Amino acid sequence: MNPASDRIERKVLLKAKRSQVWRVLANAEMFGQWFGVALEGKRFVAGEWTQGQITYPGYEHLRWNVLVERVEPERLFSFRWHPYAVNPEVDYSQEPTTLVKFELEDMDEGTLLKVSESGFDHVPQARREKAFRMDSRGWEEQMNNIEQFLIDNANSHEQLSG
Repeated sequence: MNPASDRIERKVLLKAKRSQVWRVLANAEMFGQWFGVALEGKRFVAGEWTQGQITYPGYEHLRWNVLVERVEPERLFSFRWHPYAVNPEVDYSQEPTTLVKFELEDMDEGTLLKVSESGFDHVPQARREKAFRMDSRGWEEQMNNIEQFLIDNANSHEQLSG
């Protein structure tokens, strides 16, 4: 197993309290808002599947489907999914999944959010490189999305209470 090709890791320092970051991660509806999935009325429950329509431009024809693995309040949220499963003609259900983990850590300036996705070495060879490359790029974008979402929510909260 080659760790360089099996695992994607991203970190972002968010200028928000751990409880605020946790809320936009573990609350399925809020997660969907920044991640680009319609998850209204959904919840993340360990051991259960969560599905929703993707709202990201160009991918609206796809369903997002994850198996929630762990929900440890204000510390860890993880799920399994089929990486870059974007061809509606293909049944990915028999393929191995990758594990996506979000971990939170207090820092002086806010909260460090670490995201990792591992298990690419088990993805079928024909899809492995592209799935890794696309998800790697995707996590860059999602780290920006959650950061912007937290900033926008803080600003709208200040406007509402001020």
